Amino acid sequence: MRAAADAMDREADRLTDLDSAIGDADHGTNMRRGFDAVRTALADEEPETPGAVLMLAGKKLVSTVGGASGPLYGTLLRRTGKALGDAPSVGVPELAEALRAGVDAVTQLGGAAPGDKTMLDALVPAVDAMPKGLDAASAAASEGAEATVPLLARKGRASYLGDRSIGHQDPGATSAALLVAALAHGGGE
Repeated sequence: MRAAADAMDREADRLTDLDSAIGDADHGTNMRRGFDAVRTALADEEPETPGAVLMLAGKKLVSTVGGASGPLYGTLLRRTGKALGDAPSVGVPELAEALRAGVDAVTQLGGAAPGDKTMLDALVPAVDAMPKGLDAASAAASEGAEATVPLLARKGRASYLGDRSIGHQDPGATSAALLVAALAHGGGE
């Protein structure tokens, strides 16, 4: 989670630029604020299991990230953490199964599907590729985010733009890819 917070901080301006084209120009600011709160909460509370880390992070994101992103990312992390349970450590197979539960919860909450130009366009390929390893999941998430450029947005604020949403990378898919990259390359919490 610290690596994710670092990534959101480092990429906040880019996320906001992406959101300026098809959203309300606050995604980077919101993600930075949310993951800064996650970093602080983890330092203060020091959860003992991976599941507890994700549950706390999800709770913090719901309470600090504005718009739809807070509930969606919070649901992703909390449901993934719940699926991990109290296991003191997890391997890639367990993480893949738990993350699929989190992605399924996001799908249900937001009513989106892959191809709708949302965070799911990065998350679903990442989960599908995760059995091949975390590097494969990260690459799939990044490719999924980039593949949103030619898509017509069907969900979220970008859907209000209709055809004008085509030609822009989705900021939610981009931040989801950053989260998966942090998981793959960040190590630790």
